[in-house]
Amino acid sequence: MAPYLEEAYKAQVPTAYQKEFKEADQRVNLLYNTIEGRSLKMFPIPDNENNKWISPIDYQDGTYQIKDSLYGNFINTGFKAYLYMLNQGKQTGNFTESDKLLDAIKKSQAKFGAEVMLSEDKINAEILYNKYDIFKKLFSWYMYAGTLMFILLIVQIFKDRSKKVDIAIKIFKYIIIGLFVLHTVGLIARWYISGHAPWSDAYESMIYVAWATMLFGVLFGKKSDITFAATAFVTSMILMIAHWNWMDPAIANLQPVLDSYWLMIHVAVIVGSYGPFTLAMILGLVSLLLMILSNNKNKDKMWLNIKELTIVNEMAMTVGLVMLTIGNFLGGMWANESWGRYWGWDPKETWALISIMVYAFVLHVRLVPGLRGRFTFNVLSVYAFASILMTYFGVNFYLAGLHSYAKDDQEVSIYFILGSALAVAFIAFLAYRNYNKFFKKS
Repeated sequence: MAPYLEEAYKAQVPTAYQKEFKEADQRVNLLYNTIEGRSLKMFPIPDNENNKWISPIDYQDGTYQIKDSLYGNFINTGFKAYLYMLNQGKQTGNFTESDKLLDAIKKSQAKFGAEVMLSEDKINAEILYNKYDIFKKLFSWYMYAGTLMFILLIVQIFKDRSKKVDIAIKIFKYIIIGLFVLHTVGLIARWYISGHAPWSDAYESMIYVAWATMLFGVLFGKKSDITFAATAFVTSMILMIAHWNWMDPAIANLQPVLDSYWLMIHVAVIVGSYGPFTLAMILGLVSLLLMILSNNKNKDKMWLNIKELTIVNEMAMTVGLVMLTIGNFLGGMWANESWGRYWGWDPKETWALISIMVYAFVLHVRLVPGLRGRFTFNVLSVYAFASILMTYFGVNFYLAGLHSYAKDDQEVSIYFILGSALAVAFIAFLAYRNYNKFFKKS
């Protein structure tokens, strides 16, 4: 791999293929260091300004010198003795001696490396976090609750109101609120464990977008049960994507460029704006589906729900546009601190601006003669979401820039893009027939 690695490590912005070579190289090095024993960095160096920890192998081969000869001798012999006693314990079932040595290692860690050692509370919190894996479970829970609630609401539209159905809908509503509370607790736990805001990488930003989507669904869905149910379903889809195999859920250290208070401000606002935009997209799609399901018997009920969803859609879109615009300005300020300029036409910056222009047009389309109407607005709210997908995902896959991490992977998603566009067009065509028949005069 050497010729390819040299080229990959020289690249300022590596392509997807170069990134794969670098990851393979890191895995080989990790395996090699593990076999040698260098990965077990268990012993802190006393009075080291960088709080560096070493493995017994690092000490044995003279890579690091330790002034305290007694502690150095303990590193050299104590760990070997621990491995020997551990092996004896496995054969006899008595781990008393190995536990004594392990306790001695822990005491030496606490004595020389207390500044960087994790607290017991934080260690236990991470063990519980990994044990319950709440975000992976929330995907299915949100999906079941949202789907069943949505089905009951559709049944309620077609049939007369029933007390049993009303009670069931309320139960599902409270269940979804409970799941949202769990979602919030999970984010807080990840924040506590990692020590930084939980939206620093692809996986974290996805679970944060899911949380922001559900937050606005709860806020705007107080008087709109369909909004509540639809938001729960789309939140489950976002969490599902977050757990695809190309997402890494590991809690890791921050990249140096992200180790800034701007991570809390800029990323929270601009990524948080994707929540209301996602809500606007799903409400637009639901409105089109209600148009398709309309007939002479239920058209009045359907029109009432369509008007309600369109109002919530516009509210969500307005909030998203304000957040995206503010986030873009804040990003310029962070860019000036990090790179010495406010705006550089980086693909991510440019597409964020394009998204602002797209949604500004959709919100003002009611002022354009010939484009007024709830059908047009709802169709555009679905298609406009493509600009957010391009800003969030597409830039990373298609374009090289300071925010990109997977250029040259575009062939993976092109069929999905075309299929989605055609599917929305087909839904819009079916919806327009009924809209033109039952609602256009309204």
